[in-house]
Amino acid sequence: MFRPNKRSAEPPLGSTVHALPARVRQRLDNSWAGTFRRQCFSRIKEEPFAVLYADTASRPNTPVNVLIGLDILKAGFGWSDEELYDHFLFDLQTRYALGYDSLDDGSFELRTLYGFRRRLSQYNLAHGVNLLQFALADITDQQIAAFAVATKQQRMDSTQIASNIVWMSRLQLAVEAAQRLHRLLAPADRERYADLLAPYVGERAGHYVYRVKGWSATLEQLQPVGQVLSGLLQAMAADYGEEPAYQVVMRLFAEQFQMVGETAQAKPNDQISASSLQSLDDVEATYREKNRVPYKGYVANVTETCAPNNPLQLITGVNVAPNDTEDSALLVAVLPELKKRTNLDTLYSDAPYGGPQSDVVLREQQVTLIQTAITGPKPSPNQMHLTDFAITQDVEGVPLALTCPQGQRVPVIADPEGERFLVDFPAAICACCPLFLDRRCPPQPDRRRQSWRLSFTQADVDKAQRHRRSRAACADGHNWRAAIEATIRSVKHAFPASKLPVRGLFRVTCIIIAAAAMTNVRRIQRYLTDLRHKAAGRMLCPA
Repeated sequence: MFRPNKRSAEPPLGSTVHALPARVRQRLDNSWAGTFRRQCFSRIKEEPFAVLYADTASRPNTPVNVLIGLDILKAGFGWSDEELYDHFLFDLQTRYALGYDSLDDGSFELRTLYGFRRRLSQYNLAHGVNLLQFALADITDQQIAAFAVATKQQRMDSTQIASNIVWMSRLQLAVEAAQRLHRLLAPADRERYADLLAPYVGERAGHYVYRVKGWSATLEQLQPVGQVLSGLLQAMAADYGEEPAYQVVMRLFAEQFQMVGETAQAKPNDQISASSLQSLDDVEATYREKNRVPYKGYVANVTETCAPNNPLQLITGVNVAPNDTEDSALLVAVLPELKKRTNLDTLYSDAPYGGPQSDVVLREQQVTLIQTAITGPKPSPNQMHLTDFAITQDVEGVPLALTCPQGQRVPVIADPEGERFLVDFPAAICACCPLFLDRRCPPQPDRRRQSWRLSFTQADVDKAQRHRRSRAACADGHNWRAAIEATIRSVKHAFPASKLPVRGLFRVTCIIIAAAAMTNVRRIQRYLTDLRHKAAGRMLCPA
């Protein structure tokens, strides 16, 4: 049965905190624990989580805000569940951060936290709603309001993260799949297929692969393993086809092998999709190469404020996706909600966020994207491009007029076929233009109209405008996006080599957004500490 946490914010008489000397109690309240308690824990709204509990009269739940606070601390400090539980039991700072003032209050078993996570996951699976993500976004919105943080200017970046999986080759995955099918079999079926599986079940898959030397030998070994998997999958379909382990191996076989007659043959590497199964324990992790470095897992997209006059900058949003997701798709997924919550106006990012896919959503949400770089080949400095023309657009982004570098302004007309836009420059004026005489101007002569014509698409206009904004941002001398690199490190610093201790998209998302929430708490803590130091300095040195 759900019951909200109604504990008083003031420590009761006789509590552990009340027994501390006043100076020590003040130090505790000014520490990260006090900031966490006031700026994060007290802002958690528990009511949305009532759907996770039964309506019938039963034992009251462990406070939801305590369970959420525990997961934020776990992600922020990189603790294991056992370390987290020990800190809750014996660490006064941790307990104070979670609203407890005595060491003998609020006890619970660690399995309670496991049950809460399981209910969150089941609710997300059933309804497509991550309650924890919405709760932490609401906490951030309250912090933004409390500290008057301007949110019209923000910056965005993505980073690769790995879940808790073993890095396996194709052969190791196939051998592990054979072992999973063996474990799935009933004792009588194990006897039946003992000879078939004997080469693969006597040791770990990693040990089997270790004995296979050389690239060609590894490819040769894939064929017999695939043949074994093919036979087992067909034989087991009737009795085991509904088992999750069977379905995972079925997916692996379909992605890694192809049937040629009655023979299973390994697909060439270039036919294996980046979205193919990377681990039998994490079916949502994908493969990606970035700057020639391979990654298996997920990508986290982080957005934070960057207005120069802000008292502090806060992370406003985090979303996670399989790492074969393009940055522009991450932007499309998060932008409408981010605009609604924060009234975003200008977004700074690096090159991959721009493109036809994101241009449409940016225009719909009336958000200006400023990239610090542009993907693709650099334009020739000896030739003019559409980027060099000033483009006037309406609110829908449709071009209305073009102004050339020499100041000649002409209207834009739509092609009768509706796929392109046309601009006709008067030939008498353009013939004397030094840019034309140097053969740098892109418009081409049109003999029928005695004009020089330039044609382009809406995509060309959007790309040109992105180039102009990027060029202007570089000329300004301020790279407002650069500081988010440090933010990415702050979010991931508790996880060595960017590897999280969990698996699956849902749990990875929960850990990353919790780590971002703790990053915001640390920023608020530093800001408040600076204010106290400045106030103390003014008291010591009055004007």
